[in-house]
Amino acid sequence: MPVLDIGEVAQRSGVPASTLRYYEEIGLISSLGRHGLRRQFDGDVLLKLSLVGMGKAAGFSLVEIAGMFGQNGQPDIPRALLHAKAGELQRQILDLRTLRDILRHVADCPAPTHLECPTFRALLKAASRKRLAYHPSRKRAGGALKTAG
Repeated sequence: MPVLDIGEVAQRSGVPASTLRYYEEIGLISSLGRHGLRRQFDGDVLLKLSLVGMGKAAGFSLVEIAGMFGQNGQPDIPRALLHAKAGELQRQILDLRTLRDILRHVADCPAPTHLECPTFRALLKAASRKRLAYHPSRKRAGGALKTAG
């Protein structure tokens, strides 16, 4: 792989140079050294940055992402962690679909006010039940949601 300076890596990856320096500081990526004042990277850093970007998009923290690379810098991702994150994303997708349906209905609803619309009220009730199901530590007390504990 060719050696790339920090500017080339930033341009090709879309990751700002300041972020590349930060990633190097926290050990997420490593440079080969410097040529003058410019950090030099192995071209494989572009693949690693793609994996970092995908991890961030999936909602992993930088600490979690750093833990997905072995001592040799190669990906070593625990499958159980991926399954757990996929489950989280599936729940988010369902929540977003529900929200989308509510927004579409509200935008097109002919009722004088939204609270007079039985469909809107049913959608709100269903969305509220889903939120409570995802957060079992919350319970109803005196008509208001309270956090247990």
